[in-house]
Amino acid sequence: MNFEELLTQAQLGSEAALEEILARYRPLLAKESICNVFFDEDLYQELCITLVNCIRNFRI
Repeated sequence: MNFEELLTQAQLGSEAALEEILARYRPLLAKESICNVFFDEDLYQELCITLVNCIRNFRI
């Protein structure tokens, strides 16, 4: 499934599509969650929440 289809399905409420998008972006989110050489779990969770909110609000 391409990204546009995943995005559409996630916006329609598909948990599987949302999980797939989060899995695709996990390496980037993890990389951006490193602060002072330490992985910040709280920052990672906030980035995931922000991504989910962006997915819900994005207009195709």
